[in-house]
Amino acid sequence: KNSLYGIPKGCTNMIPANYTTEVWNPVYRAYFEKENFLFTLFYVTIFLFSVPANAIALVVFFIQKGKTTVAKVFLTHLVVADMSYVLLLPMRTVYHISNNNWIFGELLCRLAGFLFYLNLYCSLYFMTCISFNRFLAVVFPIRSRSLRKPLYAKMICAFLWCSITISMIPMLQSHQTVHIKSEDFNITVCNQMYREKTSPKALVSTAVAFMIPLAMLTLSYVLILCKLFRMNLQGNNGIQRKAVYVITLTLMNFLLAFVPYHVHRFIYILRYIQGDVPRGTMELLVLWNRITSALTCTSGIIDPIMYFFLAKTYRETLLHILRRLREKCSTIKAEPA
Repeated sequence: KNSLYGIPKGCTNMIPANYTTEVWNPVYRAYFEKENFLFTLFYVTIFLFSVPANAIALVVFFIQKGKTTVAKVFLTHLVVADMSYVLLLPMRTVYHISNNNWIFGELLCRLAGFLFYLNLYCSLYFMTCISFNRFLAVVFPIRSRSLRKPLYAKMICAFLWCSITISMIPMLQSHQTVHIKSEDFNITVCNQMYREKTSPKALVSTAVAFMIPLAMLTLSYVLILCKLFRMNLQGNNGIQRKAVYVITLTLMNFLLAFVPYHVHRFIYILRYIQGDVPRGTMELLVLWNRITSALTCTSGIIDPIMYFFLAKTYRETLLHILRRLREKCSTIKAEPA
């Protein structure tokens, strides 16, 4: 009888990681019901919390009247990227409920991967822009006034959307679904879900995409902290408080959602292109590739927390909704049976 992955008995324990046929690929984990259940539970939880929070932010930022600021421009584009990002989670959920069987066809497989990673990196770069804008406001409050204009912020956002979209176009050009059939299972796998089929070129593109925001965030944090240490923090300086909020929340978001994925991605690609990898090692690499990819979705929850501290209108709207819900619940409980 075939093994868990459909490998006939007697196969070597050394698996060529780039060997992809309809008989074997270590990424096809059709019988990992427990793993699929946990991924399903995780994605449903993220979806239920992040969609309402980001929907409120989307409405608030688009209908809010008054002066448009640089921060508001970046926050608006960030919430659009996050919302588009989490709205793709139902496809991943169905994928795991179906035991890694892709039921949506080739076109949606390519499109789902393209949109998922497009919005992931847009979210990362808009978050970087917010931090860099706060750095300018704290470290160079006077000299940066000519640079910190909403028009320039809109131009930067347009450039990021266009450049990241163009860089992701190759994901739409190659065939991504593979049909796997054996005596144990009959499934169609979408390689775009977790980018488990990779190449040496992916190492370069991943490094470039990650190192730019990493360098900018590190520089911004270090210089902001140096500036704050030199300032008198006894007063209630709004800019100082917002700087601390941005640093804390962005750092938490970056360390939880983006660092694990990219660090492991480097390791995964290097081992993948080496050739022969022990089966147990490859299984762990594939599993952690999926776990760290799933963790990137947590930004959809952490970012609304940042909106709460940085955007007064969002904070007031969210608190108003929560008060109304509490009052409604109290009224229902008070009604006689």
